Amino acid sequence: MSTQTLVELVQERPDVSWAAAPLLPLQGHWSEAEYLWLARRTNKLVELADGYLEVLSMPSPKHQKIVLFLYRILFRFVEAHTLGSLLVAPLSVRLWPGQFREPDLVFMLTQHLDQEEEDCWNGADLAIEVVSPSNPEHDIETKRKEYAQAGIAEYWIVNPNTGIITVLQLDDDHYIEYGAFGRGESATSLLLPGFVVQVDAVLDAK
Repeated sequence: MSTQTLVELVQERPDVSWAAAPLLPLQGHWSEAEYLWLARRTNKLVELADGYLEVLSMPSPKHQKIVLFLYRILFRFVEAHTLGSLLVAPLSVRLWPGQFREPDLVFMLTQHLDQEEEDCWNGADLAIEVVSPSNPEHDIETKRKEYAQAGIAEYWIVNPNTGIITVLQLDDDHYIEYGAFGRGESATSLLLPGFVVQVDAVLDAK
């Protein structure tokens, strides 16, 4: 289905929902416009990679507790120092043309807020992912490579399975490990000096 046809469909059927998915493009043929159209109209978490639509598993309650705990503590820090904008998924982040991911948490420095668009963000300065037990490689390997390629300065991988928070910093076109913080330790940020969070508090978030 072409972008033009999708536009016509929206105009004719404003009640269209996820049930219309069979009418949408075949895998490998999704455009940015088609993806963004769908992302705004579904309660699914969806990403776009090389023309393929990827539907993510719904997060578990524990996953969400960790995400919201990190959001609260990081938001207080960002707000207190007027550092920029912090959001949580669902939010489409364009890594490069045709490639969209939805980090669990995503932060943009004040000086880069012009990269925000109505439908998505163009890149970010910090991305945080809480590793899904059903597909850990997606966060640990795939997104590590992609976020580095996109120039995201810092990437946090929160892994409840291992009890480790890995903080990665961008070095040219790849990440190097700034720190791997376990239970009993505090994770810190290079991008946001002074931001500290206890690993136990994150992993045991209520």
